Amino acid sequence: MAGIYLHIPFCRQACHYCNFHFATSLQHKNEFLRALLKEAALQQDYLGGEVVETIYFGGGTPSLLETGEVRAILLRLRELFPVDPAAEITLEANPDDFSADQVAGWREAGINRLSIGIQSFFDEDLRWMNRAHGAQQARESIRLARSVFDNITADLIYGLPGLSNARWQQNVEELMQSGIPHLSCYALTVEEKTPLLKRIRTGKAEPVNPDSQSEQFLLLMHWLEQAGFEHYEISNFAKPGFRSRHNTSYWQGKRYLGLGPSAHSYDLSGRQWNIANNQRYIEALNAGIIPFERELLTPVQQINEYIMTSLRTLEGINLDQVGDLFRESLLKKSQIYQSRGVLIAAEGCLRLTKEGKLLADGIAADLFFD
Repeated sequence: MAGIYLHIPFCRQACHYCNFHFATSLQHKNEFLRALLKEAALQQDYLGGEVVETIYFGGGTPSLLETGEVRAILLRLRELFPVDPAAEITLEANPDDFSADQVAGWREAGINRLSIGIQSFFDEDLRWMNRAHGAQQARESIRLARSVFDNITADLIYGLPGLSNARWQQNVEELMQSGIPHLSCYALTVEEKTPLLKRIRTGKAEPVNPDSQSEQFLLLMHWLEQAGFEHYEISNFAKPGFRSRHNTSYWQGKRYLGLGPSAHSYDLSGRQWNIANNQRYIEALNAGIIPFERELLTPVQQINEYIMTSLRTLEGINLDQVGDLFRESLLKKSQIYQSRGVLIAAEGCLRLTKEGKLLADGIAADLFFD
């Protein structure tokens, strides 16, 4: 089984914290869509004929597409690839793009899972992040989504300067009470080349507090565990049966094809990524060329990637997956973290404890092989 990711590189405005590739003008949207479908045709053999079990519209803001455009893309993908009739098909949507007609149109076009970029239910936080929607639009988007869709996820951000634990709890509880079966919760990160970094460096915004972020993450894990959510990946929580199949395929190392500027692909032996420039992407595809770079992965790199992705999951690192050559060495490397109570070895797997999840990236890096 395989997945397809489509990067839709357009947004209404730039969120202060975001470093994803996008443009705030829709001027070249039609040319982009033609290039996207041309790339799909040129990449028809990339997945080796595997059945496509997930399709994901990401970005950017895919909800800026017209429903007819979403329908046309899905129709073309089904012509080019063997798409499972029961495939999970996700669309990322911002609350300011919701209406009753729009939500019904997404469903009719073939979308069966919505990912809503809520981020916060407080207007002051949304303004601080420079989001295009307000708190009331966030609440209305959930109501409209639930009137048509069962499979819904929503994003929240924690660790903002000035976000108290009480306000963080209100955000989480409001989503839990809404009946949404999946949450993705991320610590605010300060990325290079973002307005947020510039604002912090010029003293116009407070820096993030890592201790506050850690505390809010521990509180989050406790609240959602009590509410019956499964913490199946560092940033993702789901009610039984509502895990993201698409994102899970990344963590399980399955093949996926990324279409659009800046999109990444993986075919089990190497990775490739498209140029992060809309105009150059369009021009290259008009000439019949896919503008990408490629990296072949060595066996050691593949093991390290498996360690990095699997350690973030509930199941952890399956020691049988790393093979005899690396198993004993990996267990030896892990001893120091087991002794600190942040890593557990059980049932042939290495898993992070709650406290270990605060240190996931650092632990993974220490477990890597040279």
